[in-house]
Amino acid sequence: MDLELRHLRCLVAIVDTGGFTDAAAELGVSQAAVSRTLGGLEDVLGVRLLHRTSRSVTPTTAGVQVLARARHLLAEADDLIREATTGHTRLRIGHAWSAMGRHTAEFQRRWAAGHPDVELYLIRTNSATGGLAEGLCDLAVVRTDFNEARFASAVVGHERRFCALASDDPWARRRSIPLADIRDRTLLIDRRTGTTTAELWPEEARPPVEYTQDIDDWLAVVASGRCVGLTPESTANQYRRDGVVFRPLRDADPIAVHLIWRRHDPHPMTHAAVALLTDLYRM
Repeated sequence: MDLELRHLRCLVAIVDTGGFTDAAAELGVSQAAVSRTLGGLEDVLGVRLLHRTSRSVTPTTAGVQVLARARHLLAEADDLIREATTGHTRLRIGHAWSAMGRHTAEFQRRWAAGHPDVELYLIRTNSATGGLAEGLCDLAVVRTDFNEARFASAVVGHERRFCALASDDPWARRRSIPLADIRDRTLLIDRRTGTTTAELWPEEARPPVEYTQDIDDWLAVVASGRCVGLTPESTANQYRRDGVVFRPLRDADPIAVHLIWRRHDPHPMTHAAVALLTDLYRM
């Protein structure tokens, strides 16, 4: 026998109503059917889930754990059914570091005003595609290379590069940093989702490099003064962190900001999101 949602609904109904009789009434089945369904669930899991007496029904230790997971799975199933039957009522936009940078708040405000029937979620995921490849979002804001055969895209804007420094670094007194000067420092690169690579410099003039794999770790190392980092303007806007300052980088090409989506399964509001974000980057 396989685990089915009806098993989980039965367990939740018994606990929430306090007994088999009321659970049967709520589920619209017989009391015997409730007993059989619960027994089937216990057989599948191989554990006893409820303590039963003539006066009460209470979860066992295993039952408490299973009940919590059951509630979560049932809620997810209900969300799936609701979205499938009512159409696309939400738009999830993923990002790895800094969403839309300085445009993030305005994008949210304008989206809510222009599309009140489609709820917007911004999801930060430590993934090169902002969670799109993992199925966690419908669109993603990316500033790195991506699989163009798998994902369609639109360039919505460009951002300057900035140098991130410890606030007490001597360079923090500068108004801007030349790209060539970075080769004299240790450069911190996020190899999973970062926009900086050693290819910014000629092979014979590349800086020494250390690596990290998350924005919070990246900021912590920069604040220590051991390394400097290069990052898009959006990071400087989104991450005001004690101990870290950002200075514009000279002599470096700007970074293209893409919205990407699954080529064969675009969300109906994809073009609306592209248009809105493109307009904001033009401001």
